Amino acid sequence: MTKTGKIVPLTALAMLLTCFALVAEADTVKLKSGAQIQGTILKRNEQKVWLDVGPNVLEFNMDDVDSIEAEAAGAGIEMIEDSLFHTAQNLPELSPREQAKRIGSAVIKVSTPGGLGSGVIINEAGYAITNAHVIQGETNLRATVWLSEEDGTFKRTVIEDVEIIAVNNHLDLGLLKITHPDGEPFKFAPIEKDESIEIGQSVFAIGNPLGLERSLSLGVISTSQRSFDGLSYIQTDAAINPGNSGGPLFNTQGEVVGITNMGILGGEALGFAIPARYVKDFIRNREAFAFDKDNPNSGHKYHPPPPRNAFGTASQLQDGSGGH
Repeated sequence: MTKTGKIVPLTALAMLLTCFALVAEADTVKLKSGAQIQGTILKRNEQKVWLDVGPNVLEFNMDDVDSIEAEAAGAGIEMIEDSLFHTAQNLPELSPREQAKRIGSAVIKVSTPGGLGSGVIINEAGYAITNAHVIQGETNLRATVWLSEEDGTFKRTVIEDVEIIAVNNHLDLGLLKITHPDGEPFKFAPIEKDESIEIGQSVFAIGNPLGLERSLSLGVISTSQRSFDGLSYIQTDAAINPGNSGGPLFNTQGEVVGITNMGILGGEALGFAIPARYVKDFIRNREAFAFDKDNPNSGHKYHPPPPRNAFGTASQLQDGSGGH
């Protein structure tokens, strides 16, 4: 407050701090009002950011923040390579808007003569995960990628060189390999290292619902253990529509916690994703599901058991012992 008892507006305070916060290698928080505040980011999550400006610590709602430039961005993050994918440690918790800028280019569109779906790049060499039902029976695939430009924008590029590596129809997962048009490494998204999702946790999906490219939908985990046909799925109220199939479901740390694969027709806010543990097992055991180009419908399918012809106790058991 001023000597007259009036409250100093936030924008005025921000401008004042900008003039005097001369911190070496400072982080910069840019507000939607146009003000810029320099200091050291102590903590940030999807709702707020806390900035140390010397004598005080300022708290900002992410709704008021336009962008954040962190000098130490990426510092302390440890990428761990595991088979063809990566996991990570010490990832910052950011808003979906910030995460979309950071890892959005890892999401791809997968097109076939019969339709389209989504996918996510899991390492720098161009390996990507999608749904088996997106590519089932197809060999002529195209991938649309969005390559990061120096000015922060994305360049839409169609890649014709797409190889199917493995397909698991039971899990509804497919592994693809794409080639960078400039021979450079791809940006990729890490897969969740340890399953730690909880009911009510914020998540977001990026995909191409109904062909609407790079659409982002927000939601929470409705349950992490929804059973269908002997498998457990993540249930979320994030919008999942045809075209989202094969795309990633992210947590606020930018990790892939699941691969979206279905919704309930006529249901409201009922989307489902294949948990990361199934995805990692599929990749690690991909040789068992290697794709055969001469038989695109290859893979094991389990037939239902034959129905009973008669009911009651079998004659062999009718020995008077009283057993059933």
